[in-house]
Amino acid sequence: MRVLRRFFHLSVLVLSVILVSPVHAADSVTVLTSWYAQAEHGGFYQALATGLYKQAGLDVTIKMGGPQVNGMQLLVGGQADFILGYDFQVLSSVEAGIPVTTVAASFQFDPQGMLVHDDVKNLADLKGKTILVAGAGRTSWWPWLKSRYGYTDSQTRPYTFNLQPFFVDPNVAMQAYPSSETFQADQAHVKTHFFLFADDGYPPYNTTIVGLRKTLADRPDVTARFVKASMEGWKSYLANPAPGNALIKKDNPEMTDAQLAFGVAQLKKLKLVTGGDAGTLGIGAMTDARWKKTYDYMVGAKLLKASTDYKSAYTLQYIQTAKVMP
Repeated sequence: MRVLRRFFHLSVLVLSVILVSPVHAADSVTVLTSWYAQAEHGGFYQALATGLYKQAGLDVTIKMGGPQVNGMQLLVGGQADFILGYDFQVLSSVEAGIPVTTVAASFQFDPQGMLVHDDVKNLADLKGKTILVAGAGRTSWWPWLKSRYGYTDSQTRPYTFNLQPFFVDPNVAMQAYPSSETFQADQAHVKTHFFLFADDGYPPYNTTIVGLRKTLADRPDVTARFVKASMEGWKSYLANPAPGNALIKKDNPEMTDAQLAFGVAQLKKLKLVTGGDAGTLGIGAMTDARWKKTYDYMVGAKLLKASTDYKSAYTLQYIQTAKVMP
């Protein structure tokens, strides 16, 4: 009788473990950001902080990028499932035979722009002025800007991520991101204007989600859930960024509340997430036409071979089904 009772209790215990255990474990996903944690990554941190990834059946780890981090190399090496990238990087990788594909664009516009003193009224006014350009800019936006406004290479100087040359010389303009250099100028009480290149037709997307084609083929459902939850994260972040900001500061303790607030304000002002096609197609939207414009620009500027299969650099499959409206 005692044996039967033990058997009964053991059976009940086993049955209760089975009943309370989840049927499926959450799918693990590792995403590598493009830089130190900041407002430009807010949607992803927000999705993690608010449980959106968990609700989608995902166990997401966000790894922080930085100046010495080669995201594409780590992606190919299996250290991340997805990276936050940009069109030029992906198209150049495809040209080199690296099998990567973009599945969504967090930003409808590249946030790259020009910071100028307040006497400069438009980008055309920069002829004859000194323009600070970093090395990466010379193989991305500078050929576009030079061709559009008739600038010359002789008027450029290296940008070393030090704003003092700009602060002390009113004839200097410099490349800038809306939440970085503009914030530093604001803190220094220097009167400036910021011109977003996209407003003048600069075509690429930015803060895109990029994965290996093998990952997309092997884990299409995981990819779809990750894309949708991330775009929901962006919508939530713009409404109330506090949860995401807390995780951003945890990863990047040097990030201040003031800079995060400034960054979120710029995201909203410039409509980087909600502008463009996102208004009608949903956050993260991409189109064939925009990718064709970027391809045409890169080929025309001799940054990409015309034979590159640019259509393999992206797929609309996942973002079209996500449909997260602003």
